Amino acid sequence: MEQLAFTQFLNHVFGGVVLSALTALGIHPKHPAAPIPNAAAMEVLVFVLLTVFFLLVRMRLSVDAPGPLQHTMESIEGFIDNLGKEIIGGHHYHRYVPYLVTLGLFILACNLIGLVPGMESPTAVPVVPLGCALVTWFYYHIQGLRENGIGYIKHFMGPVWWLAPLMFPIEIFSHLARVLSLTIRLFANIMAEELVITIFFGLLPLIVPLPFMAFAIFGGLLQAFIFCTLMMVYLGGAVATEDH
Repeated sequence: MEQLAFTQFLNHVFGGVVLSALTALGIHPKHPAAPIPNAAAMEVLVFVLLTVFFLLVRMRLSVDAPGPLQHTMESIEGFIDNLGKEIIGGHHYHRYVPYLVTLGLFILACNLIGLVPGMESPTAVPVVPLGCALVTWFYYHIQGLRENGIGYIKHFMGPVWWLAPLMFPIEIFSHLARVLSLTIRLFANIMAEELVITIFFGLLPLIVPLPFMAFAIFGGLLQAFIFCTLMMVYLGGAVATEDH
């Protein structure tokens, strides 16, 4: 696969260090001269851009005269907060909002960065959605244990005790399937959007692909929203107590 300019830059600067670290872990890259793939490079770029964005918002915080960046971030946080209140519920849903906002913005940026010439959407590569899905999976189980303690195991036992031997393996399989579901949904949609835009841009450049790019923007927003919504559903189920 052809390397993007930013990928070449990272491999030139950090390729040796990354190769040494991977070799020490027993991992042997397919291309030792370029151990950092495009997807990883795009993730790094998204991380840097989001960090700069958050720093700019932090530096320009104002109570008297909030600027456009602050309004934008407050709108995003308020939207996620209201959605979390409806889906997760309870008195402690606020503690999950920072995670939801951060991962949601990361996925959204990864979805949309491929529309920039010379860039690719890392979420169009399976390993990136898989990473997001695994982080979410571990996160909601950790929060479920934090909220319910050892009683969290009851979430896997079913409504009555005598069904527990049947329900436990079913619930375990169901929770594992969520990782696959989150991964495939995000990966397949973003990959399909990028493929359509690439094909039409190659056949009819400039003007004709614009409607497809608008559709890709809508699709990127929609997929980030769906991922965040499912995160909240799983999180709400994990932190729910027996009283609920």
